[in-house]
Amino acid sequence: MSAVNVREARARRKRRVRGKISGVAERPRLAVFRSNKAIYAQVVDDGAGRTLVAARSAEVDTKGLDKSAVAKKVGELVAARAKEKGISSVVFDRSGYLYHGRVKALAEGAREGGLEF
Repeated sequence: MSAVNVREARARRKRRVRGKISGVAERPRLAVFRSNKAIYAQVVDDGAGRTLVAARSAEVDTKGLDKSAVAKKVGELVAARAKEKGISSVVFDRSGYLYHGRVKALAEGAREGGLEF
């Protein structure tokens, strides 16, 4: 599969998933973005159209860790920040990425940090 087809396939999955889920004030959306080097997570209230909490891999100590371990730490960090804001329950938005590897590690880290989804 060529790179263009991979991007198009992810975009199709993203549109399909995003059509079914939405973050509201009571239960915001935990959105994930994954690049080749970094991973980002943010808690979004779609009703108000604003980001409530965000975390990224550049804020985590990555010395000697593989990408999945870094993603897990990012999940724990975003969960801790969400807890500070009084957010305990979210809707997980994998943004068209398959639920394995770094995306799954981030989700597990967020669950261990106290977020429910």
